Amino acid sequence: MSVRLTIVTMMREIAAEQNRKLPELTDDLVLHQSGFDSLCFAILVARLEDQLGIDPFTAADDAIFPVTLGDFIEAYENVPA
Repeated sequence: MSVRLTIVTMMREIAAEQNRKLPELTDDLVLHQSGFDSLCFAILVARLEDQLGIDPFTAADDAIFPVTLGDFIEAYENVPA
């Protein structure tokens, strides 16, 4: 499963668990308009770290926090090995 598909699948699972309604998950979706609150993002980042073994936001000293879903996915796809 690709990183993109993993992230989108997890977002849908977490939304269902947290009774959140998601808009269409497009690359230009602004994260604060995604329907996720801070708890949902914390769960997502923790699960992604468990599954992928990476957390791009702590892996780099100069990590930039994403604005859109595309930025978020790109952060995970471009973590140095």
